[in-house]
Amino acid sequence: MMRINLVLLLAVVLSSLVLVNLQYESRHLYAELDRANAQATRLASESERLQVEKRAQATSARVERLAKEQLQMRAATPAVTTYVSWTSATSAPDLAQARVAATAASGRMP
Repeated sequence: MMRINLVLLLAVVLSSLVLVNLQYESRHLYAELDRANAQATRLASESERLQVEKRAQATSARVERLAKEQLQMRAATPAVTTYVSWTSATSAPDLAQARVAATAASGRMP
């Protein structure tokens, strides 16, 4: 009888230790899940902010201003447009001469 009581007492103590350990792990995982949810929310808001910033950077007015200021580009008008026709009979030296003539006519240096 004493042996059975001792075995049952040992089983109760072991099961209580397992229960305490499981509760600790459960609380630890819950805290980790909460941190992950907070980080996901933070990343989602940052992603939305970056999308808005990307749309603001890609406006046509900004792109045009940067093209004029940094790349020294200008609008294409018929006065600065050179039309080149391609024929199969045109040889490479003739094409090179046509490009030089077109560049000289537009006032730009090659």
